Amino acid sequence: MLIERIYDEDLAQASYLIGCQANGTAVVVDGRRDIAVYLELAAKNGMKITAVTETHIHADYLSGTRELAAATGATIYVSGEGGPEWQYEFDGERLYDGDEIIVGNISLQAVHTPGHTPEHLSFLVTDGAFSGQPGYLLSGDFVFSGDLGRPDLLDEAAGGVDTRFEGAKQLFSSLRDKFLTLPDYVQVHPAHGAGSACGKALGAIPSSTVGYERLYAWWGPYLAANDEQGFIDELLDGQPDAHAYFGRMKRENREGPAVLGERTPLPELATETVAAGLEADTLTFIDTRSNSEVHHGTVARSLNVPAGKSVASYSAWVVNPETDKNPLVLLAHDQEQAQDMSDHLVRVGIDNVAGYVTSITGLPTTIPKLVQPEELEGFNAAMVLDIRNKTEHAAGHVPGSYQLSGGRLMWHLDELPANGTIVTYCQSGVRNSVAASALRRAGYDVVELDGSYAGWKSWKNNVPAA
Repeated sequence: MLIERIYDEDLAQASYLIGCQANGTAVVVDGRRDIAVYLELAAKNGMKITAVTETHIHADYLSGTRELAAATGATIYVSGEGGPEWQYEFDGERLYDGDEIIVGNISLQAVHTPGHTPEHLSFLVTDGAFSGQPGYLLSGDFVFSGDLGRPDLLDEAAGGVDTRFEGAKQLFSSLRDKFLTLPDYVQVHPAHGAGSACGKALGAIPSSTVGYERLYAWWGPYLAANDEQGFIDELLDGQPDAHAYFGRMKRENREGPAVLGERTPLPELATETVAAGLEADTLTFIDTRSNSEVHHGTVARSLNVPAGKSVASYSAWVVNPETDKNPLVLLAHDQEQAQDMSDHLVRVGIDNVAGYVTSITGLPTTIPKLVQPEELEGFNAAMVLDIRNKTEHAAGHVPGSYQLSGGRLMWHLDELPANGTIVTYCQSGVRNSVAASALRRAGYDVVELDGSYAGWKSWKNNVPAA
């Protein structure tokens, strides 16, 4: 048996290719939309992908299940659990608790583990050529290394009302009746790692075991004492802010993400073409440089999405393809970098990329406005806006500031003053530059706090006592 973990650092998301080496067939679980990595892995190992499945209706990225099936002819399997409100709306074989996907000598048995979502499945994997008993659990967003999938996302991002309490109860039951009944040696392979917003304390290690989680995860003592209410209180306390785009991911994943098919390489665009599109507001420019570079000059009305590990999530903060219809133009070093960024964008359903340029020379530019920490107290601001998470704000903030996280900002503009200057900050300035660029594009007068909260705090700590 072959198990390959494919990890996306951007979204802290893990998918898996599991293959039978005896007959050359494989299944992909929780795949993403840019599918080349799975096709290449299968080809490298002389395998054909014959089945694709997913653990649940994801909220943080668009599923590649339909994309893979269209490219390979593989059979789609999705959960049929969760009741009528949580049924997939596209064609595929429905799986219920105890059902199996067979790939050569390997079986994946569906285990209904609700809590994170009502329809959630985990998969017990048995290598029939080696043993008649399962040795692995693909736990999806049920059990992570050291943590559990949060049960409040349906409230936070999918329009639910107080579903978190029932979800927390279901998680307790799923742990007690399903997870803790497994042998301690069963390896646990989750769908997310550290940095994911699908939990509050995910570990960075890629896998665990049932026995290790039983002994050392934070929830172990609550299960051992059968303390359901204590478990619920601890689980729901301190969960990070959910990004607003999660609601769109839920809808599209339930309906079935659009199939992209074969994608052509992004073209390099002429400066004159881009300048004309910006002037007519028929293109949106994405400046992919760091915030420090952007502060020395950027394309007017552009969005700052720095290249690196957070392209998908930051892009989804500031581009809503349901309302933002302009094609995007990326600033990139070369075609390879532009294509890599495009791969990240399609993971969150941002598909409309016209092409790229390698320089901002010849395009209309502007210099973002900054305010220094020592100038802030006397600055005439209509609002000082903290775009960090609520837990960060609670740990310390600029006095009088208003908290609204960057991942929710553009969906809650009604909370901002209609007139006047808004001073924005995050922790170090990266997230702040992303959010501030989106507010400027939306027409707000925005000034960024130079150095953000870390800079302000450093200045405050060094101010001589009166």
